[in-house]
Amino acid sequence: MRLAVNIDHIATLRNARGEQEPDPVAAALLAEKCGAAGIVCHLREDRRHIKDLDLARLRQAVTTKLDLEMAMTRELQQIALKTKPELITLVPEKREELTTEGGFDIARHFDVLTEYLKPFSAAGIEVSLFIEPEKKAIDLARQAGADMVELHTGLYALKENGEEQAKELQRIREAAVYARTLGLKVVAGHGLNYGNIAPFRDIAEIEEVSIGHAIIARAVMTGLEEAVKEMLRIIQENRS
Repeated sequence: MRLAVNIDHIATLRNARGEQEPDPVAAALLAEKCGAAGIVCHLREDRRHIKDLDLARLRQAVTTKLDLEMAMTRELQQIALKTKPELITLVPEKREELTTEGGFDIARHFDVLTEYLKPFSAAGIEVSLFIEPEKKAIDLARQAGADMVELHTGLYALKENGEEQAKELQRIREAAVYARTLGLKVVAGHGLNYGNIAPFRDIAEIEEVSIGHAIIARAVMTGLEEAVKEMLRIIQENRS
């Protein structure tokens, strides 16, 4: 299982003082050095953390895989096509939210989405959709032209009851298996941390997890290098 590190909150910390440090590009390079297989950043419409200049610099610096999370807007489509990340991930976005809440509503936007994705395919940029772990959403993602789905693990992360968490994990597992049968690549993310990630090692269909907040929070105490390496130790240990 691979690890993609989201460096948005490095920019959040920098922006809190309106200064130059910590630098999200330096964080991305360190995460890559420590074994991260990709770097994730979310260029939000309100630019609350990652800025346009950050994205341009990340594109120049990242040598593994750059995953640009973005809303389905014309402005961000043009930015992505100009920047040429290896992957874009479409996510729902509300200005009042603290972080992304729930999966992309493909059914509601299907016709627009299908046309929206065509230029990315022509440009050689892979497309992922951040969706709920449901068969209908997976079917629509494939029909719309996605190459990959990122299964939303937020509900799993919120479950405190072991039985309920196991039930949600099974739902994610079944969704991952189904997506692979359709030829889609499968990754997972949202709310995953050092305490709840281990069971994902045994879902062979999930090839990568995307983790940001937990790693940056741990890095405050241990340093980013150790935080990334610790997560890699957990997700790569004895995967069946």
